[in-house]
Amino acid sequence: MSLVRFLRGSKLLGQCKTIPGETIVEHAIIAGIEIPTNCTSGNCGTCMITLLSGKISLPEPLTPGLDEEIISEGARLGCIGVPTGDVDVDLLPPI
Repeated sequence: MSLVRFLRGSKLLGQCKTIPGETIVEHAIIAGIEIPTNCTSGNCGTCMITLLSGKISLPEPLTPGLDEEIISEGARLGCIGVPTGDVDVDLLPPI
């Protein structure tokens, strides 16, 4: 069973089973965690989180909320990012 784990720094805030096709925001709701959203289409960046481990899908082409530099720092958009397998995310975006 794969898990999506939500952290803030080193503190585990919650987790849930990975559900194929569901976004990080949808997983967060199941885990009782709120990730702020606005546009829900990957354009505004409100839902930006940091991928610590695992794989979260990226849109092709990249949306205005993402660029190569911030992606290399672990940035992913929770409203459109779909996890695969075990994933750990920090609710704070990369600094």
